[in-house]
Amino acid sequence: MITVGIGGRIGAGKSTVARRFGELGARVVDADALAHEVLEEPGVTREIVARFGAGMLGPEGRVDRGRLAAAVFGPSSDHAAARAALEAIVHPRVRARIAGALAETREAERAAGRSDSVVVLDVPLLVRSGWHGACDRVVLAVCDDRVRRERLDRRGLSAEQQAARDAAGEDPGADTGGTAADRPENVVAVDTSGDLAYTFRQVDRIWDSLRGR
Repeated sequence: MITVGIGGRIGAGKSTVARRFGELGARVVDADALAHEVLEEPGVTREIVARFGAGMLGPEGRVDRGRLAAAVFGPSSDHAAARAALEAIVHPRVRARIAGALAETREAERAAGRSDSVVVLDVPLLVRSGWHGACDRVVLAVCDDRVRRERLDRRGLSAEQQAARDAAGEDPGADTGGTAADRPENVVAVDTSGDLAYTFRQVDRIWDSLRGR
């Protein structure tokens, strides 16, 4: 099994890069999607209400991700403390699911008598969370900051929200790809500033190298 981690700042195109790997045949483990699943767990809902109050719930009694984001992303120390509390609730469960997906793939390989699967970890804060250490290859999505800001604008994030997400999402080495000489041997950058075809060509070349082509 080859494990590939996707790093980069918010709006840099990590999900686009991961999606292309999926189209080429990789199994993509999306940590954001797993976190959304975790927020649906009754036990997690109870913990969030206990820490943040019932105001974090929507009309149907489910966690309102918008309200929760407003509580944890911001410039104050209270925001930082709230974010740490949320991570303590959610991250261990997400980590367990990621580890389960990797174990499941290894077991499927053993059963099939093969070892050529590619698993892509689309994990925010790949370095800070420590998942980069489990990766055979790390792909950094790097993007011109003007283009990145335009993408975040289209998502409806205000300048203040963007600044808060950037501050919370700082990950060593995830802001720029640097030069090839600056990067560890197993790290490669994909420039996502252009159109999809431009990005996909770069991902396709990495895929070919993983497959020994």
